[in-house]
Amino acid sequence: MFGNFKDMMGKLQEAQAQAQEMKAKLEQVEIKESYQGIEIVVNGNRKVKDLKIDPQLLANAEELEDKMLLALNKALDKAEGLHDSEMKNMAKGMMPGMDLFK
Repeated sequence: MFGNFKDMMGKLQEAQAQAQEMKAKLEQVEIKESYQGIEIVVNGNRKVKDLKIDPQLLANAEELEDKMLLALNKALDKAEGLHDSEMKNMAKGMMPGMDLFK
């Protein structure tokens, strides 16, 4: 009885360590998205790291806001896809033979 509990706790600690490693790895991954004069860099943890705006866009605030939203959402979508893929790979490694993410 306690042997199974000890094994489960060991696996839980291993999973926590793997999750921390993955988070650190994703922190270093940069995803760049450029859209009509706006460049955005986000990391694999979906945090905005850099933003550059073409000075010509500063004349029209409404256009700038629209383009920023589009560029941000594109970059975050890519980061989300990378993050989900890494989570699935980690889960598959922890539970071989169980395809929970079809």
